This record gives sequence, structure tokens and C-alpha cells, in this order.
Amino acid sequence: MSLRIVFFSRLSFVAKLAWVVLLAGLAAACSTTTTLNSVKVPQSDSTKHAAIVVDGSNGRVLYQSNAEARRYPASLTKMMTLYMTFEAMESGRLSKATQIPVSAYAAARPPTKIGFRPGQSIDVDSAVYALCTKSANDVAVALGEALGGTEERFAQMMTVKARQLGMRSTVFRNASGLPDDQQVTTARDMALLGMALRKRFPQHFSYFSSRSFSYRGKTIRGHNDLLGRVQGVDGIKTGYIRASGFNIVTSVSTDGRKLVVVVMGGDTARSRNAEVEQLIERYLPQASRSARPVDEAPASIPVAAPASTTPSETLGMPAAPLPGTALVGVPARPEMPVE
Repeated sequence: MSLRIVFFSRLSFVAKLAWVVLLAGLAAACSTTTTLNSVKVPQSDSTKHAAIVVDGSNGRVLYQSNAEARRYPASLTKMMTLYMTFEAMESGRLSKATQIPVSAYAAARPPTKIGFRPGQSIDVDSAVYALCTKSANDVAVALGEALGGTEERFAQMMTVKARQLGMRSTVFRNASGLPDDQQVTTARDMALLGMALRKRFPQHFSYFSSRSFSYRGKTIRGHNDLLGRVQGVDGIKTGYIRASGFNIVTSVSTDGRKLVVVVMGGDTARSRNAEVEQLIERYLPQASRSARPVDEAPASIPVAAPASTTPSETLGMPAAPLPGTALVGVPARPEMPVE
């Protein structure tokens, strides 16, 4: 110790100053390292997460991450159930007042649900609200049976419609999004469906902005917390099963700009919503401002490029068959949707 003191005392003033600066720098480095190591940045499960942001006016992809990776849609499935319902309404097969019978099978579906006894019925208008807000599994199955005869047949019809819309990687096995290891989709396909719903059925799209509805004297509230809280958000649908994580397709329309934002595999509803808000804030300024109504805009989205924040081409429509394989590394029979 004394030798160190003698050595230090014999140094010039400049050398002593250099030693002091060096030691202070080392101490600061140690302190910074400790601070960085203590900060935990929340991240979604990479085996579930996917996202895409699309310009709602022209279909241009502004951002994507794992947009072509297969994921479980959960209750995003009900977007296609509603697409098929809207088609039946347009063709005159159904009206808002048409009563949809609830079978014993439909009534027995697990929550979330409205809660029916076998043999009861629900009008189409209320059924649509029940899917958009409550995400009611019993009502989704009842609609599927009404349109397809059986839910299995209706799911086949849904998959055919998906191919027609250019959703090349989506397979439906049920009308609700309840767990099925063969029911898969991609963020890209869900963005395409979200755009198609607005383009094809602008007169019905306001259903998706509903935060609640009244049925049988009760007010039934929805799950989409972005509605009424984030400027410009006007739909569309949330979804969750354990295997999927927290999913959402979000439509944004404000100041002449439009986006469709899809986030899948969120760890929580809150973290999923936070990611959507960040994506809106970042990419809305990049969306084209157009006086043309979004329902007149082309619903075409390109094949997703590797993950990038650089705008790419628009989503393409050609469909390709999807091999009937399950997702890898995800439980095949997870718990029921809660959204």
C-alpha cells in the first residue's frame, strides 16, 4: 500500500490528473453496466408475435414483422363469420330481423357467450352486435349453423371465401375461434380480411365501432379498449386463446388517412394495445391522405417482405393452398377465448 502511495506522489500533476480521470471512467462504466442490466424491456413471445401495418387507402404495407408466419386467429375468426353473415344480408337470405335458432350444440359452447337455452333464438342484428362486442361463441356457432347447415360445413365455406379474398394461408375449422390446432392464419391474411370488410360492406362496418349493445334489457359491453380512447380507431376485433396470445385487428381513419393494424401474440391485452398505439403513432403520418372513401380503395396486400420498417409493395390477391399442418411448438388444445 505504501509503495502505491509513494508511486502516486512522485507522478507529475498531469499524470495524477490522468489517473483520476481513468479511475472515474472505470467507476462510471461499472455503474452504467449495472443500470443497463437491471432494466428489463418487455417483449412478446416470439413464437406467437406477428404484426403488420397497411395503408387502408391503397393496401401499401408500411411495416411488418412475422406477417406470413402461421398463428392462431382466436376470435379474429369471427370477422369471417361476420363477412359471411353480411353477404347473406346483402343477398336477401338474411335480414336484420331474421331469427337465428340456437341449437343444443351452439348453446353448449364455452364462454365467452350470451347464454341461451337450446331452442331459443336471436335476431341477426343482435347476433352481429354480440360477435362484434361480446365475441359470443354460442352466437357465432348459431350463425354458422344457420348459413352452413353445420358448423363444420360453414367452416369449409369460410375457408373457400378466404381463398377468394386472397387469404392464402388461412384455414378455418369453426365459426368462433375456439381452440383447434388446424385453425390457422397470418397477420397478413387478417389485414386483408379487415380491409375487405370495410371495402365490401361499408354500410355494416359501423357495427365494429360498437363498444356495447343492449339485449334482453341488459347492456353488454365489449373488449376493445382502443375504441373511444385512441383517436381515429373505429374497429375491428379482438381475440385471445392461450395458444395465440392477445390478438387484435384495428382500423384507423382520421384526417384523411387510414390504417389497418394487426398485432398477434401479445402477452397481455394492455401490452398488445400499447403496441398498436405505437404503430399508429409511427405509421399514420406515412399513410396516404386521400379524399376517396376507403370502401372504394383496392383491398390488395402484397406478399410480406422480411421484417422491415421500409414500405413495400401492396398485398396481392392470388391464393395458394395451405397444407393442413399444425403450428409447431404451440399447445394443440389451449383454453377458450376470453375475447
